[in-house]
Amino acid sequence: MDCIKKKVNEELERGWIGCNRDCEYNPCHFKGQDCTFCYCPFYPCGDTDLGNNITGRRGNDIWSCTDCLFIHRTDVCRHICSEVERLGITEAGDPRFKDIFRDVKERFWRRGRALMVVGATSDAGKSLMVTALCRILLRRGYLVAPFKSQNMSLNSRVTMYGCEIAMIQELQARAAGLTNPDAHMNPILLKPKGDTVSQVMVLGQPYGDYDVEHYYSDFVPGPGREIVAENIDFLKKRYDFVVMEGAGSPAEINIYDVDIANMRAAEIADADVVLVVNVEWGGSFAYALGTVELMPECDRKRVKGIILNNLRGNPANIMPGVREIEERLGIPVLGIVPHTRLDLPGEDSQSLRGLRTKGDGRAVVGVIRYPRIANFTDLDPLLLEDVTLRFVQTPEELEGVDAVVLPGTKNTVVDYLWMRETGLADAVAALRGRVPVMGICGGYQMMGRVLDDSLGIEGGEPRVLDGIGLFDNRTVFGEYSKRITQDSGHMAIGDGGEVTGYELHMGVTETSEKPLFRIDGFVAREAWDEGSVREDEMLFGTYLHGVFDRPSFRRHFLSLVRCEGGSAVREEPRDYVQSIEENLDKLADAVEQSLDMDALMGILGVGQ
Repeated sequence: MDCIKKKVNEELERGWIGCNRDCEYNPCHFKGQDCTFCYCPFYPCGDTDLGNNITGRRGNDIWSCTDCLFIHRTDVCRHICSEVERLGITEAGDPRFKDIFRDVKERFWRRGRALMVVGATSDAGKSLMVTALCRILLRRGYLVAPFKSQNMSLNSRVTMYGCEIAMIQELQARAAGLTNPDAHMNPILLKPKGDTVSQVMVLGQPYGDYDVEHYYSDFVPGPGREIVAENIDFLKKRYDFVVMEGAGSPAEINIYDVDIANMRAAEIADADVVLVVNVEWGGSFAYALGTVELMPECDRKRVKGIILNNLRGNPANIMPGVREIEERLGIPVLGIVPHTRLDLPGEDSQSLRGLRTKGDGRAVVGVIRYPRIANFTDLDPLLLEDVTLRFVQTPEELEGVDAVVLPGTKNTVVDYLWMRETGLADAVAALRGRVPVMGICGGYQMMGRVLDDSLGIEGGEPRVLDGIGLFDNRTVFGEYSKRITQDSGHMAIGDGGEVTGYELHMGVTETSEKPLFRIDGFVAREAWDEGSVREDEMLFGTYLHGVFDRPSFRRHFLSLVRCEGGSAVREEPRDYVQSIEENLDKLADAVEQSLDMDALMGILGVGQ
């Protein structure tokens, strides 16, 4: 506490500074934040709208305001500074701060409003519409958070606090300018383990495995609804707007009463709803009409607008249909959004449906596409170089590749058995020393000598398998907790460049190989070795997802590629994070220019 008081005294002496872009940590919470108070003069305020008690290492209660953004709002900081000056306060702990806190909260704190975006079908574009709205509201000066109560995806990311959330919610949070997305934005994550069973993650941690029947009969009416309500409430206390995303269709009448991803979530949040329809699929007016009319009247009233999305062609051609659908439903069409080419990560493996290649570079990188491929967006940064990704499912498709990547998988053992049955395991082994081969997470495990699942953790029945044998590694799937963490460090080879990433895996790998990275990351207290490498045979393996995001390792790996016409590395390195930002702005521009923003802001309760 003495340290905090000292820092607050320094802040009081300095006075209001606004957004300090010279600070090496700016923005540590959200873009445009007010940096006057890094250390809150009200700590510990004890207000449960802004924080909560947590149990410390010694078992004592500690007031936590980690998720509170109130003190970083400019109107709040300006008012505090003016009151401090008016009252002549110079020291932290002055009892008059209690009066200032009551006054500033009454003046500036309001519960946020929620808007839900639902889709008439899967792939209607609701994920990107939420992403666009988050960026649009951020640019208008609002504090905004994305939310998806229940997401099913094998593409996930790890938060700063070691929680797993769907990749798309992390992207939406990035669009909202948030530097530390958290599990409250995706409290329920379903990770398919088979055709009918999924691992259920709650607030970023494993909760249990459920089949479809027991998920809807036990989980949803039990803890599910309460989890959704608690996390919507959490976000509405901290943000001006919560932009919610539905899942699939909001009119699945077979599960309507137990669907906590759509209209029940809107009801819990008291959210108005916007319906997105993919025009490219055809039948868009029927989709819109049928979706709304299948809803009961109480839910139908929540639908305040329709967005026709992904149009290729002239909007004037469909205006007669727009006018008729508005007349039939009594709901305005807020806009017609044109098809926009974007380079943003795919939400899940459905985005790979029918896709054989991606990119148009000279170097061909073969990506093994297992049945349970996960976190395949790890490969997207390769497209910043002179690369084409080829998604491979047969040995013949490996012919002529200049490099190979074995990506992550939800089930290493089952997907490795698929590799053996298809002949891909032998085909990859035959490329040793001929082209660079990289394994990430489950792919790294497969590259080893032994996969020990003698407890049946991965494959269902106990078994010990010979791996591909590219590394002298042994991976044991024992009764270990899932490792979920962010890491940062440096390459143990090449120029020693910086590397960042995150781990999401079961199993522990025993190795005597030379390490690929030296980790000193966000949570590790001591540096440690990670991964495996055989440079003379061009073999690389790591548990780090996102390993190609930073240019150092990406360019080192591709520098070993010898393709027709020269190197796979472009002359000027491109920053992946900056590329994502540019595409987020491009998306927001296209949506904002296409919508009736006066009408949309009116739905949000805000005048222009």
